[in-house]
Amino acid sequence: MQEPSVFTKIINGELPSHKVYEDERVIAFLTNHPLVEGHTLVVPKKQINQIWDLDDEDYDYLWQTARKIALHLRQVMGLERVGVVIKGIEVPHTHIHLIPMVSEQIHVNFDPEPAPVLVDGETLAKVVEKIRLN
Repeated sequence: MQEPSVFTKIINGELPSHKVYEDERVIAFLTNHPLVEGHTLVVPKKQINQIWDLDDEDYDYLWQTARKIALHLRQVMGLERVGVVIKGIEVPHTHIHLIPMVSEQIHVNFDPEPAPVLVDGETLAKVVEKIRLN
């Protein structure tokens, strides 16, 4: 049996998160290591290591949900674009990074150095109130 990932622990309520969205199949929450304000992870509740291993229905649903959240982020944050990245490195549980972008910020560095800054829960709580999708 596979060890529960940190995301599975969040899904099961064993670890706290700042939820942006949740339904029966997907959860989205702010990352603790954001590149920018509103940096959101979209995660299927089913723990699958790599996105390519999702069945077609779950794969399509994950992307449809990510699109819904990205469009919402773009609207509520007044953005021109929301970037999307799938790295598949840190956590053995499929997830999509949605990264709010402003016109001056076309490039976001995903190199491991320097590491993104750990943001405190109070700051994340304020951001999630602004962008939560009901």
